[in-house]
Amino acid sequence: MEETRDTSTGGERTGGGPHAPQRRHRVAVLALPGVPPFELGIPSRVFGSVEDAEGRPLYEVVVCTADGKPVLSDAGFVVQPAAGPEALAAADTVILPPTHAMPELAEGGPLPPEVGAAIAGIRPGARLVSICSGSYVLAAAGLLDGRPATTHWNLAPEFRRAYPKVRVDEEVLFVDDGDVLTSAGVAAGVDLCLHMIRRDHGAAAANRAARMCVVPPWRDGGQAQFIDRPVPEPTLASTTATRAWALERLGEPLPLDKLAEHARMSLRSFTRRFRDEVGMTPGQWLTAQRLELAKQLLETTDLSIDLVAHRAGLGSGNSLRAHMKTAFGVSPAAYRRAFSSAPA
Repeated sequence: MEETRDTSTGGERTGGGPHAPQRRHRVAVLALPGVPPFELGIPSRVFGSVEDAEGRPLYEVVVCTADGKPVLSDAGFVVQPAAGPEALAAADTVILPPTHAMPELAEGGPLPPEVGAAIAGIRPGARLVSICSGSYVLAAAGLLDGRPATTHWNLAPEFRRAYPKVRVDEEVLFVDDGDVLTSAGVAAGVDLCLHMIRRDHGAAAANRAARMCVVPPWRDGGQAQFIDRPVPEPTLASTTATRAWALERLGEPLPLDKLAEHARMSLRSFTRRFRDEVGMTPGQWLTAQRLELAKQLLETTDLSIDLVAHRAGLGSGNSLRAHMKTAFGVSPAAYRRAFSSAPA
């Protein structure tokens, strides 16, 4: 499971339950001058892969610009938008990819008037999302003040200086603060889109979308594994095989010494190497994987809460309740009511 910060209440689906007729969730992607094409295309590709049981799209994605006119991407070609700022007023979710053409934002400068007006036109209650340095646009509009957020790890010191009111965490792949979500660089935008699908429609829908995009439904660790650090000695072993081995045995006791033994390392070397590779401790990683398994069992089976906890390696139902309340702000029973696809 990717390392994230999630302060949303969790469990609420947009547009009703998984089997209820519903209109498509409207996603507006705001293309600004200097937008990188890869990040611009992420929402259309990922959300466009989501369908209901009858094969109907669950999201409607439109690319718009602040004034409805074409913008020049940072790759040298022009992006012709499908709509102007009116798309923001109608959107359920607004996504801001990065821009490489507004250097003034790196100094905490104001948004261009047309961009500020377009942001101001977003309807109240819409979900706001940034990919990579798109967070600068949200911050410049004052929409991240007092909130937790992330951006590319290499930009974090600059971002902190420019926007001191934002609580920046560069260690995570994305931050879910309920109605405002921010992601780290490039591929973390894919992670965040899959997370939103999981939040809206459950893990099964997110997993299907991930398979269609040929990407993992979640990634281990956070940005810590990508931050520029001295390269470890090549003679040191990797913990990758041990992590794969542990994922097949989440229901069993997996003490640290057993993991280190499998990796053929000392406890100290294993713990240090694990954190360098994954960005969290072995215990934190195991808990995250077990919670992900518990969520899948709650969604896809009618097992009792105690049995779900046992199979996920989390001990008792009370332990599962405590972990889920801490991690997701919701109880196992409430999560099952919101996301279960198992027969009643």
